[in-house]
Amino acid sequence: MNRLDKLFTQKNKNILNVYCTAGYPQLNATVEVLETLQQSGADIIELGIPYSDPIADGPVIQQSNMQALENGMNIHLLFEQLKNLRTSVQAPVILMGYLNPVMQFGIEKFCKAAAEVGVDGIILPDLPMYEFETQYQQFFVKNDLKFIFLVTPETSEERIRQIDKLSSGFLYAVSSSSTTGSSTKESPVDTDSQEAYFTRLKAMNLINPILIGFGIKDKASFDAACRHANGAIIGSAYIKALKDATNISVATKDFINGIKG
Repeated sequence: MNRLDKLFTQKNKNILNVYCTAGYPQLNATVEVLETLQQSGADIIELGIPYSDPIADGPVIQQSNMQALENGMNIHLLFEQLKNLRTSVQAPVILMGYLNPVMQFGIEKFCKAAAEVGVDGIILPDLPMYEFETQYQQFFVKNDLKFIFLVTPETSEERIRQIDKLSSGFLYAVSSSSTTGSSTKESPVDTDSQEAYFTRLKAMNLINPILIGFGIKDKASFDAACRHANGAIIGSAYIKALKDATNISVATKDFINGIKG
């Protein structure tokens, strides 16, 4: 059974998905970060493949992408780093990236390599639904890789249902029409203010579990998201915690303890 399926069979509430960038903060820190996230209580780990133009991401994750690229990270090296992943990490791992570098690597080759190292799912925000269904879905299915689509407050009910049929693993519900990490003290993303959107999603009785992302940064926003969905995704806030960390393990444990209480 795919680890995502297994997780959602065993647990369907308060699921914490934490995003990190491969090759950040140091080139060889990737597996250490994954191991520490698992040990600290992350239910799912979303591992970002660095890209020079991450359109869905805000300044914090953009900066981590640039730092990782400067460190020397690329897809070939990432799969090399992950080759022994499953000797120490049992949590579901999702690769999040963008279409251009994956196309350059070769989508069929990418799916095969991801499956070989034990990856459970893929997020490619800029892969159109039509192209996925007509050209590439076969490669993900063949390699038992879940493919996660994003939905937004502007996505129509008809399209949400189409996306739900094509998606596997879970649906990534973007909390607002913004980039990741756009929430600040001055302009917070208040999940309660989007209650109608989340209530609408919940009332649709969709096939897939729902995780809410974008603007989730602390215990209050995590708890609020979990009231509306199966769990939440945190990225920019964790990247900030790593940026100035002298000890990855301590910083990660402190961060997740702060989220989970």
